[in-house]
Amino acid sequence: MTGRLPPLVIGEALVDIIAGPDGPRRSHPGGSPANVALGLGRLGHPVRLATRVGNDPHGRLVREHLEGSGVELAPGSVVGIATSTATAVLDDTSAANYAFDLTWALPAAVEESLRDGPPAHVHTGSIATALAPGADQVLSALHGLRASATVSYDPNLRPALLRSGERERERVEQLVALSDVVKASEEDLAWLHPDVDPDRTAARWARNGPALVVLTLGADGARAWWRHGCQDIAPLPVRVTDTVGAGDASWPD
Repeated sequence: MTGRLPPLVIGEALVDIIAGPDGPRRSHPGGSPANVALGLGRLGHPVRLATRVGNDPHGRLVREHLEGSGVELAPGSVVGIATSTATAVLDDTSAANYAFDLTWALPAAVEESLRDGPPAHVHTGSIATALAPGADQVLSALHGLRASATVSYDPNLRPALLRSGERERERVEQLVALSDVVKASEEDLAWLHPDVDPDRTAARWARNGPALVVLTLGADGARAWWRHGCQDIAPLPVRVTDTVGAGDASWPD
């Protein structure tokens, strides 16, 4: 295939099982990268998602959710295993604690599809860039695509799935160096560098790699860093339903 392909998102698509303090369990399609692809699709942009979902009821739920919003799955993304799940238990403040049952590796056919042609842009992050064996595949794919596409990265770290922050830093720094835009939370950077102010890390990243680093600050809004400065971004008041990523913005009422 020749020509430039639509923007590409590489990463996990899974089912979030939401358990409230007293309420019943609810199942919703999720996964941080999948939610990025979903948002692009709903904004009317063509987008392709390179992922791994099972040919099972959870997988069908995920596929119908994504494809119904205009997201194209990369060839080979559907495999004959169970779809991964993340169970989020919400406390009285709607903050979530997670338990995961997942496997992350790009199917061989998906890896082959990434060589079909250069996308306009590549986004990745979260579990896909941290969990073996697929994390190494994603890193290799970014090295191959970086010459012809811009790259964005959202660490969205899940400490329950990972080693210590000290042992994860090298991979995160490699991904930051490959990226043009990085979005990270205060929590991400505090876990990676517990003795360093998150602003210092964001400023260092912006000086040494990406053109833009956005540090999210929860209820305090965000701060955008670039090589020669920064700007605070005021928060928008919202009614919190829960804190399970961007997914609840895409769920039906």
